[in-house]
Amino acid sequence: MRTPQAAIATPPSDTEGTMEHEPSSGHTSGPGVGPDSGPDSGPNAGHSVRTRSQHQRRKRIVQAAAALASRGGVEAMQMRTVAERAGVALGTLYRYFPSKMDLVVAVVGEEIDLLESSIERRPPSASTPAGRAVDVLMRATRGLMREPELADALIRSLILAEVETPFGDRMAGLLLRVSAGGIGRDQASEEQIALAGSLSSIWVQELLEMLRGRRTYEQIQRRIEIASDRLLSDF
Repeated sequence: MRTPQAAIATPPSDTEGTMEHEPSSGHTSGPGVGPDSGPDSGPNAGHSVRTRSQHQRRKRIVQAAAALASRGGVEAMQMRTVAERAGVALGTLYRYFPSKMDLVVAVVGEEIDLLESSIERRPPSASTPAGRAVDVLMRATRGLMREPELADALIRSLILAEVETPFGDRMAGLLLRVSAGGIGRDQASEEQIALAGSLSSIWVQELLEMLRGRRTYEQIQRRIEIASDRLLSDF
């Protein structure tokens, strides 16, 4: 369901550009895609060129899908239309992404990549775990709300997804890293993982309420602050 942009409160501007569709290095995984093998010389030169071409092709596809979704939601992400916009054959698109939901998941991955890059460039400066978590989640909110059609499409599709999606786990992992001194999921306790996952889920639900016009940006921030204080008090 598409949400009229006028019904959504405009969040404060953020010069960092978190989760916006800006040029990025693209993904280095996916069907037929592997790490670059090195300089274009020696016996691996041909493989290196092919791999870079695959990276670029996959990146074009994901960017084309995101651009279409930002204007018309998931309904606009028709596979044939995405292929045409990306300049690839329909069969090539299906080799990279066997279904539309696989493509939606890839777009979400691109969004999280951009958020993680932003966090690396400008880590949260709050003195408490809860404050750092709020910083991350509100940066993500500002970025997504710049393209409400895309945000609506991605979040609704992931809730209804029939394929495994990385969204919740990746957001929870990011919250763990910024809130608990850089620890990963393998170092965190079961309780810490569960609390970070709960906070991530609350944020997704609040975003949906904002997209429906039932929350303002300020209301979301306040509710996220309360939830963070309660859930991360023992971090």
